[in-house]
Amino acid sequence: MRIGHGYDAHRLVAGRPLRLGGVDVPYPRGLEGHSDGDVLLHAIASALLGALGEGDLGRHFPSSDPALAGIASGELLARVGVRVRAAGLRLAHLDSTIVAQEPRLAGFLETMRGVIAAVLETGAERVNVKVTSPDGLGAIGRGEGIAAHAVVLLEGAL
Repeated sequence: MRIGHGYDAHRLVAGRPLRLGGVDVPYPRGLEGHSDGDVLLHAIASALLGALGEGDLGRHFPSSDPALAGIASGELLARVGVRVRAAGLRLAHLDSTIVAQEPRLAGFLETMRGVIAAVLETGAERVNVKVTSPDGLGAIGRGEGIAAHAVVLLEGAL
């Protein structure tokens, strides 16, 4: 078994769509980033890479690579999923948390869960997505950005 933790945070900016967990969320601002800025999928991919002992997301998908500009984070996560399976491992469980003051995300969590499970080619019962508010504390509490944490447990494939 292998355990990995991932974290990501991005600033909210005008003129970009908001995508979290592979789901487009109606909101007047989106997450800044070289890719689509999906902090949840970035945190999950980072946790998987950590469990593999293969460094971080920037090592595999550098923001200096023009071919990755605007790429869907689901594609990045899918590529990391291929690495997990190539190592003879599979996702035993994923627990993730989005940290956001706004927008309200509770109504999107089950859809995010399904999207993540599909991208990682696993059952939705192995994926948990939750959201919490920082109750006005710090930059995220002021609505300046959104962050996400993820913890994964990988096990040998049967």
